[in-house]
Amino acid sequence: MQIVYNETHDFSEEALQNLFLSVEWSSGHYPEKLVIAMKNFKTVYSAWDGEKLVGLICVMDDGVMNAYVHYLLVNPNYHGMKIGRALVDMVKQKYRDYLRIAVIAYDDEAHFYENCGFKKSDNASPMFITSLWT
Repeated sequence: MQIVYNETHDFSEEALQNLFLSVEWSSGHYPEKLVIAMKNFKTVYSAWDGEKLVGLICVMDDGVMNAYVHYLLVNPNYHGMKIGRALVDMVKQKYRDYLRIAVIAYDDEAHFYENCGFKKSDNASPMFITSLWT
């Protein structure tokens, strides 16, 4: 198996739905919205096993100083293959001249991001307003 990485903003609803639901993310139930979201992100890198989308990272940025990782997901059947690390490395390379690359990580994901060079902030807390689509 050879994983191929590319930079595209065009995905089928099915590919996105399958990937997002593989990690049990509720946004996978809205594949038509995900298709539009992918087109709107500044940076999208994806990982493919043949025709199968197996990993994805999406970044928003202000064009000069700050970049924000919004999505990073890898199909659990492909965990341990360093796909997530490769996607993060692509982002770090692209944004190497920026002041900051930020990510909001859940506690059980923090170790992964720390291994990728991120540092947990001592003086900040993530805050959310979540709206459920009907």
